[in-house]
Amino acid sequence: MKGLYVHIPFCESICHYCDFVKRVPKNNQMIDDYLQALVREIASYEAHFDTIDTIYIGGGTPSMLSVDQLAFLFESLKPIRPVEYTIEVNPESYTKAKGDLFVRYGINRVSLGVQTFHGGLLQYLNRKHTEQMVIDTVQHLKTLNLPHISIDLIYAIPGQTMADLDTALNKAVALDIGHVSCYSLILEEKTAFYQQFLQHRFQPLEEDLEAEMYQHVSKTLTRHGFEHYEISNFARPGQQSRHNLLYWSLGEYIGTGLGAHGFIGGHRTQNQRLFKDYVNQPLAASVKQTSADLLSDAMIFGLRKIEGVSLQMIKDVHG
Repeated sequence: MKGLYVHIPFCESICHYCDFVKRVPKNNQMIDDYLQALVREIASYEAHFDTIDTIYIGGGTPSMLSVDQLAFLFESLKPIRPVEYTIEVNPESYTKAKGDLFVRYGINRVSLGVQTFHGGLLQYLNRKHTEQMVIDTVQHLKTLNLPHISIDLIYAIPGQTMADLDTALNKAVALDIGHVSCYSLILEEKTAFYQQFLQHRFQPLEEDLEAEMYQHVSKTLTRHGFEHYEISNFARPGQQSRHNLLYWSLGEYIGTGLGAHGFIGGHRTQNQRLFKDYVNQPLAASVKQTSADLLSDAMIFGLRKIEGVSLQMIKDVHG
């Protein structure tokens, strides 16, 4: 079976730490033009639809699309019958009408970009939501009987204390959801934080404190019934991300959208990163993987999982 990743690159503003492929759209027409090209690309993979069992719509900020734009995208995916169907959501752009639309089209998993509950740290990261928006979004998703809700958190934010982190973890647990992803803040080039770093206005946390925070994240969430199944991911029983497990297990997945990458038929694919190039020809490169490439990937991805490297996977890719 395969996964399908669908990239929505648009954001209302750019977070200071983000190095993903993203754009602040000039106007609504730019979004519509992109969606037309994206739907064409998705249709080009129609021969694979029967073998796709996970869909992941990520970004960017998919939830910033209007109800009509979301419906246009979801219609193109209707022929697929995935077991797991995820969309990323930001609290400030979620509405009840969008939640109702998710359910109507069979979406059964929402990944909510929270990062922190601390107002000052949210502002520092250039996030636009509040703690109450997070609570309201989760509460409404629960009224829809959505079976899988996940949130993202970030730790090792400059200025963040252990007490701040502990508060964030306790508030995450109090939401009574099934999955939490916790990522260390990484200083990436082409971000606002990197520019601040070059100007000596950004000081990363000390490595010892970052390591202490990681241990605290793991201990706290496991104590509350979450399984630490991957370096940055924690799930209650039956709540692991099937789509992400495909990545870490060398499963095949199709990448669609601006800058998306995929792995299908033994090839790593990479889409165009510039809007004007993507709308004309989405695919930028497709590279056949050697057995050495696959062995290296099996080791790297396997070490991300708590269960470790699968010997069977190594036999499968190396013979």
